[in-house]
Amino acid sequence: MKKVSKLVMMLLAGVLSVASLSSCNDDNDEPTPGPGELTEKEQEMKAIAEQFVSATVNETYKLLADYTDQLCNAMIDLREKVRDGSVQDADVKNVCDIFLEARAAYEESEAFLFGAASDFGIDPHIDTWPLDLPGLAQALTNDLQIAAMDVADDGSWSGDTYAGNKLGQELLGFHGIEFVIFRDGAPRTAADLLGNEDYPEFTAAIPGKTVSGLNEVIFAAAVAGDLRNCCFRMEVAWNKEAPAAHITKVEELEWPVTVGSGDLSYGENFLMAGQAGSTYATWRLAMDAILVAGCQNIADEVGQQKMGQPAYGTDINYIESPYSHMSLVDFHDNMVSIENCYMGGREEVRDETKSLHAYLQKYNPELDTKVVNAINDAKAKIKACPAPFVQNYTAPEVKTAIEACSTLSSALSEASEWISAN
Repeated sequence: MKKVSKLVMMLLAGVLSVASLSSCNDDNDEPTPGPGELTEKEQEMKAIAEQFVSATVNETYKLLADYTDQLCNAMIDLREKVRDGSVQDADVKNVCDIFLEARAAYEESEAFLFGAASDFGIDPHIDTWPLDLPGLAQALTNDLQIAAMDVADDGSWSGDTYAGNKLGQELLGFHGIEFVIFRDGAPRTAADLLGNEDYPEFTAAIPGKTVSGLNEVIFAAAVAGDLRNCCFRMEVAWNKEAPAAHITKVEELEWPVTVGSGDLSYGENFLMAGQAGSTYATWRLAMDAILVAGCQNIADEVGQQKMGQPAYGTDINYIESPYSHMSLVDFHDNMVSIENCYMGGREEVRDETKSLHAYLQKYNPELDTKVVNAINDAKAKIKACPAPFVQNYTAPEVKTAIEACSTLSSALSEASEWISAN
């Protein structure tokens, strides 16, 4: 009897032990979902993706489209005031102020250049530097090109479409406009634009010739129109609910805006992760796109290229936004772009409960702290650099900021690897 009781107790203990182990495993592993169902983590990733598309991508591209539209209109107004001689310093400053708003919106989009901006070659088209000043000087002495750019927008072949199709990317986009309206970190004066261009590197390329301020603003207005068109395209490509006027403009240009010329917008494609037709086979791959293709990519570009090339002497002319002296603001805005992607949206529409930050805080709080601290440190180190960057790119603070960007890159990579494996 005692032997039987002992045997029963041993068997019971074994059953309880197995049950206990099973219970522990249930705490650590996700339960297997039914057919077509998402696991708990996948449901959380889906919510993160929805917040990312609506509160980060669409909100930023909406701002960018609106500001570049305003910039285009302001440049046209400036062109006509230079033409009739009525331009005032305040008119130039107004254009510069709008330009800086548009510029900030673009830099805050650079943590999600994957998608339309890359697939359609938009980023190099509107944001290549350094500006080809000798090439610009030659273009602005070409009367036929100036006449072609000085054509009103009729919805088909106009100054903006001519610029976008005929000028090289080294002349287009933000930096071509920046040169015309800024000089030495300040807005140019009305007198500058009513006279002739006298920038040494520019005039050296066209000996015996002159370029009027009017020719410059004709060029800048056409390029601003092309910039607006490209930003409309990114907005429409991600968001089928973009303003009708923006959709119409892109349709007039006959530009493709869908993924692989199919039926899905870039937003729809992202939110269909794991489903047939999406380029993202799993929700974890969608998270990887945010963290690596988006955020890590721009962290590396800021550290290794934007700051690193001039700082280490690889190319001392490779300086972004040198005429407005806004390089450091650009770099900081790139870190804000990473922050928006990680924290659940732009600050004004952020929901941290649907963010990569909340996800890692729940499942790996130590790694989350590492990423958050790295973002904040990179922002702080860039702000600590002496301005303007174009005159201080070898300062020791710059190398410290480069190291902070490298640390951030590593933290983002680690976060992506952990999510992929867990």
